[in-house]
Amino acid sequence: MTSDRKAAIAAYKERQTIAGVFVIRCRATSETWVGQAPNLEKIQNRIWFSLRQGSHTCRSLQAAWAAHGPDSLTFEACERLEEDETPYIRDALLKERALHWRSQFGAEAV
Repeated sequence: MTSDRKAAIAAYKERQTIAGVFVIRCRATSETWVGQAPNLEKIQNRIWFSLRQGSHTCRSLQAAWAAHGPDSLTFEACERLEEDETPYIRDALLKERALHWRSQFGAEAV
């Protein structure tokens, strides 16, 4: 294995992920969904993939996707958590903050 490849692998393993809370909105219906993720950078891709496949577990989000298409949905991060939290504390904090944002927006859980 070359040193460049070893360095790239090491950098990938050491990368910092940003946990947080996100909101998905439907422009056509004004529906809102809020969820939490340990990695905000990758969650949109995962959700959009399952929506394209027709297999997302949130039925109302899947119905909005089917009725209005992907261009009617927007994704944005509401809150990012500090990186130095332990996984247990991070997960508890994510749940707490997601509940806060759901009540703030009157949103469903994703």
